[in-house]
Amino acid sequence: MAFAVGSLVKAREREWVVLPESSGELLVLRPLGGTEEEVTGIYLPLERVESATFDLPNPDRPGDYRSCRLLRDALRLGFRSSAGPFRSFAHLGVEPRPYQLVPLLMALKLDPVRLLIADDVGIGKSVEAALIARELLDRGEIRRLAVLCPPQLAEQWQAELRDKFHIDAELVLPSTVRRLERDCRMDESLFDQFPYVVISTDFIKSDRRREEFQRTCPEFVIVDEAHTCASSGEGRGARQQRHQLVTELSARPDRHLVLVTATPHSGKEEAFRSLLRVLDPAFAALPDDLTGRGNETHRRRLAAHLVQRRRGNLQAFLGADTPFPQREEMEASYELSPEYLRLFDRVLRYAREIVQAPKGEGSSQQVLFRQRVRWWSALGLLRSLASSPAAAAATLRNRAAGADTDSAEEADELGRRAVMDLVEDEPGEGADLAPGSDLGELDPEEHSSRRRLLEFARAAEDLCGKKDHKLRQFIPRVKALVEDGYQPIVFCRFIPTAEYLAAALRDALKSQKVEVASVTGLLPPEEREERILQLGESERRVLVCTDCLSEGINLQEHFNAVVHYDLSWNPTRHEQREGRVDRYGQESNLVRVLTYYGVDNQIDGIVLDVLLRKHKAIRGSLGISVPVPEGTSQVLEAIFQGLLLREQSTGAAHQLSLFEELLDDEKQRRDAFHGQWQGVADREQRSRSVFAQEALKVEEVAQELEAMRSAMGSAPQVASFLREVFRAHGGVADDVVRRGRPALRLQAPQGHKALQEAMETADPFFARFELPVKEPEEYVSRTHPKVTAVAAYVMDSALDPSAQGVARRCGVLWTDQVERRSTLLLLRVRYHIVARRGDQERPLLAEDCLTLAFTGSPRNATWLDGSEADRLLQAEPKGPDRSEQASSFLRSCIGEFDLLRPHLQEVAEAHGQALLEAHTRVRTASRDRGPRPQIETQLPPDVLGLFIYLPA
Repeated sequence: MAFAVGSLVKAREREWVVLPESSGELLVLRPLGGTEEEVTGIYLPLERVESATFDLPNPDRPGDYRSCRLLRDALRLGFRSSAGPFRSFAHLGVEPRPYQLVPLLMALKLDPVRLLIADDVGIGKSVEAALIARELLDRGEIRRLAVLCPPQLAEQWQAELRDKFHIDAELVLPSTVRRLERDCRMDESLFDQFPYVVISTDFIKSDRRREEFQRTCPEFVIVDEAHTCASSGEGRGARQQRHQLVTELSARPDRHLVLVTATPHSGKEEAFRSLLRVLDPAFAALPDDLTGRGNETHRRRLAAHLVQRRRGNLQAFLGADTPFPQREEMEASYELSPEYLRLFDRVLRYAREIVQAPKGEGSSQQVLFRQRVRWWSALGLLRSLASSPAAAAATLRNRAAGADTDSAEEADELGRRAVMDLVEDEPGEGADLAPGSDLGELDPEEHSSRRRLLEFARAAEDLCGKKDHKLRQFIPRVKALVEDGYQPIVFCRFIPTAEYLAAALRDALKSQKVEVASVTGLLPPEEREERILQLGESERRVLVCTDCLSEGINLQEHFNAVVHYDLSWNPTRHEQREGRVDRYGQESNLVRVLTYYGVDNQIDGIVLDVLLRKHKAIRGSLGISVPVPEGTSQVLEAIFQGLLLREQSTGAAHQLSLFEELLDDEKQRRDAFHGQWQGVADREQRSRSVFAQEALKVEEVAQELEAMRSAMGSAPQVASFLREVFRAHGGVADDVVRRGRPALRLQAPQGHKALQEAMETADPFFARFELPVKEPEEYVSRTHPKVTAVAAYVMDSALDPSAQGVARRCGVLWTDQVERRSTLLLLRVRYHIVARRGDQERPLLAEDCLTLAFTGSPRNATWLDGSEADRLLQAEPKGPDRSEQASSFLRSCIGEFDLLRPHLQEVAEAHGQALLEAHTRVRTASRDRGPRPQIETQLPPDVLGLFIYLPA
């Protein structure tokens, strides 16, 4: 190629920078000081292109004391080819929190990247995973990216990649795949056609789709909710299909793989180990206990691939305060109405009857099968009755779960999915449907049994409304939440309960102008999101939903309270529900959690006693949530079985009392289970202490964070730049407090067309530089379009002799902050980095801004250190205005400028070597034994600004 990457050329009567995408006779160019939108290609045989040099500033056009600061900040904020240790930061729409750099730094020390990000709920794991992908894309190490996630999270991932990482990904779902495949050639896969995709894991796991995906899968894969891809240990089922998919993807040794989950264990050590084996098959040989000096090598190997941190340790990581909300937990109880208690008593007696029914005729397998269907029918019926009369009526009229299966094992699998809250699988389609209780042909007295069920169903329907004290006592609590300024999400277990509750709340809160909406598994994922967005436009709002929204979907922007109207039978589900609003990005400082239960409802009593309160105690003691150990459902089944099989007590109220003493064997079962759970919690605590910061030292993170901020600018510097630009041009830039958080109110000056166009409005604009934000404020990062436009305006007005902007390329300042004449130079340096991987070269362009300063004249210059140069930037004028003398001082310095060039070139080359060391330092991979990257400094550096400071 005739022109080196990063060199300056002249074509079409303007200067351009040569980009790495250039090849042969095609030059890909970006205008000097221009944006990515202005990149163009020039075909050399058809157009004249010649080398160019950057002229020194015009001494007849001096600026004032603000000129250098504005020009320096506009230059730095305009870079899209960062010279810092991270290539990706020039393309981010969000400034990562310092703790979010840890997974990135760990990933860059691996080749291939194989990482399990298992941080607590609400920390921002998706940002951490996508940041790794963005970095490898910008380093040229990957060209394609796939995100595997549950279907209900696909649009959220697409928006996250687009808005925060400027990656436009296509959705691969059953509803989109035909449209995408229409754009492909006969011999081409859609994964060849579209480099960035977000894929439904459940769609792609099928045998027909999986083979094509494995053949054409991108080099980098993120697996969200990775716990749903852990081995089930059963060799069948949807979960095992997902595990097979990710295992086969990991078989390609050079594929980068990032697994993301807040619940890596899900209560099962083997499931956790199966995820580790996906990262590296050698982890299958890890000992069960990794503590002790003899296992230090194992710990170090594993720690290099595992990120697992709790929120409390990250709130003030590296001195950066992350505004996680505080959680206020409350409990509230209700009592059943006499009519509801009577129905509960009748249904409980019926449940006992069918569970204790004669074994009947047939083989032992057939008898066992009927027993298991009856058992799940009874348990589902009791759970629905505890939820709502609407759910009870639906269950009483539905066919029993498992009645259409062929074996006791199948009946157990369907029954557990219909009744128990198994968190190792995400809430899938139909998970929130009411279970059934109609045994059909399994019941030898089928007609009599159905008549009783229909009679119960009519009785349940009669309880809806005033006779449902759970509902009646709940409505005032929701009203109180709304009056206290909260926007609650109310979680129900079953669809009929959610719809019934939403209708009642809508009617009760109408006079208070509260909007109520419901979201259940009956809605497709895209319609769920649309309904939530519509509800978010209402000032006072309540969302009623099932657990279809309990995992993955972030709701903190519109809601700040969670109510458990129905208790989940797995406490991890409670934690997932609460994590939808209790997370980074929540605007409220305090989120409220209300657990609602019945004091005369034995179902709630067992769940509270056995599960929820123990889970809360462990979390309060250790500061982390520990999933219940394997066998939870069996423990609950055994205790409920004791309830159903024990001799009937007299009086429904006594029989259903929450505080009724458990039988001795039930107590023993509970206590043994709690002991096992505590053991898991203690092991988890030891595990986290073993791996905490094992693979990466805090000092390393601090070093790279400072290098990144120095090269690219930080959020406070973006705010300072906008504030100074608007005030310098006569606009409005007021620091205000909105909803208790600082914001910047900006308004372009009247008649200033360029700034109004940059802001896309002449009206006030409210900017916040840290999350969370809420309309009409906007989160503004260094890559925000308005920042890019303002920086481009400042740069263009400084370079254009006819422009009237405040920023200029030169100036003279009389100040009391220097004792002798000092000169500050603002340099722009471009570097061509050639990285090699195997036989392939990856050309990269890096740009940086250097500030150098010297005292005296160019003939006898004494160079100052970097801190002295930065101090000059902050100097303010002192004394009378002597600007008419500025041009003569500038001409004198520019006349002798050639004396400075050798030193400038030495500094530029030395800085290039330091830059190369930084790039190599953060990408030290154990398997990377190829030649080191090379760097070419494009000389001479551009002298963008020259500013003289004289003693006042």
